[in-house]
Amino acid sequence: MNSTTVRTLLVRGMLAGLAAGLLALVTAYFLGESRVDAAIAFEEAHSAHHGMDMEPELVSRSLQSTAGLATGILVFAIAMGGIASLAFCFALGRIGRFGARATAVMLSLAGLVTLYLVPFLKYPANPPSVGDPDTIGKRTVLYFLLLLLAVLLAVAAVIIGKRLAPRLGNWYAAAAAGAGFVLAVGLAYALLPAVNEVPEEFPATLLWQFRLAALTIQLVLWTSFGLVFGELAERALHPRTTTAPAPAQATAAAH
Repeated sequence: MNSTTVRTLLVRGMLAGLAAGLLALVTAYFLGESRVDAAIAFEEAHSAHHGMDMEPELVSRSLQSTAGLATGILVFAIAMGGIASLAFCFALGRIGRFGARATAVMLSLAGLVTLYLVPFLKYPANPPSVGDPDTIGKRTVLYFLLLLLAVLLAVAAVIIGKRLAPRLGNWYAAAAAGAGFVLAVGLAYALLPAVNEVPEEFPATLLWQFRLAALTIQLVLWTSFGLVFGELAERALHPRTTTAPAPAQATAAAH
């Protein structure tokens, strides 16, 4: 794949990321922000009940839920789209005889599972008022450690699957590599320490709804990116050409 094609796919990946980010932004605004507001209301009521003073807001809540939310999601989505498009350039033709659309969708699915779902199931997202501020550094290190481990395990699973394919066939090789990935992730879950800092008074329903909304946002982001980028990549790699009519056909059409 030449540099011009890579550059074209990079631009289209960022555009696909922008489109996916807009859909995720709408999802986050309507599904997530109401849960954040409810969590903040719980925190304020809990602080007032125990006679604690709330820290002053450095950024207003209205700005956080609009411009701040849009900036965070769109910047992440565009950057993710650019990185994913480069990964697509490397993966196309190397993970099987799949076309551009199928490769883009599989890459998006792998990104969702590896970069989000695996860390999320061990260390799920928490709304405001959940978690001890003194342990935020530890929790962040554990989350990114598991994320890095998931990436390395996914790469290892792909390599093992390719090496097993000549002996077992593509189907059984993929199944064996996938089972090994799941087993290794389960072992990591067992070895890494758990984090449970949810206050006893915090509503369980609100916590569940917040985490479900966070998962839905990522599903929308990665799924829409895979579909949009797959279409854009297909058109870039296999442009549709319009052929001019033959002279005889043109003369007949004129008469």
